[in-house]
Amino acid sequence: MLSTLKNMQDLRLFTTRLELVAATVELAQAEIGDLSAFAGLLNVPRPTSWPPPLNDEHSQRSFLASLQKAEPRATGWNLWFCIRRDQRELVGNAGFKGGPKDGFVEIGYSMLEAHQRNGYCTEAVRTLIAWAFQCRDVQSVIAHTLLGLVPSIRVMEKCEFLFVGEGPIEDGMRTVRYELPRARFQALASQRAGAVGES
Repeated sequence: MLSTLKNMQDLRLFTTRLELVAATVELAQAEIGDLSAFAGLLNVPRPTSWPPPLNDEHSQRSFLASLQKAEPRATGWNLWFCIRRDQRELVGNAGFKGGPKDGFVEIGYSMLEAHQRNGYCTEAVRTLIAWAFQCRDVQSVIAHTLLGLVPSIRVMEKCEFLFVGEGPIEDGMRTVRYELPRARFQALASQRAGAVGES
């Protein structure tokens, strides 16, 4: 994972296939009001459909309000836009519901239907988890998903989250909670590094 930080308002993470761009107020405003300008700011073709599933104007406005209230050092603890690097295209979003609180951060994610089942979501979530654990205040990353939403649960399993139990009721629907503690993340990273060293 390679990250670049030109300034506190321009945070990007790069993976093998993706570029993750941390949302700014300018990007969030364009996402709501002018999809062509939004695509231009991200240097991608205008998406034929946006936003991804389980996102709507209400969630977009909520993220915008959060960004408008946030301090510059809070960059990255909000929404990230996921861009495929080869044949550059916007594929979805992922991100956090605010910075660390009592040692926890909550992550969420959604890919456009045309780009699902390609591993992009798992790749983005793994990258954001690693980024989050660079912050000493983060002791655990949590995620909630709808009960029975198998693709979302599969992403959490691939990212080594542990099933914890019932989550909060969201929009009248039951959710389940998964968690990835720092100790587990570090142990798994050490195992992977050891396996690479032995090969």
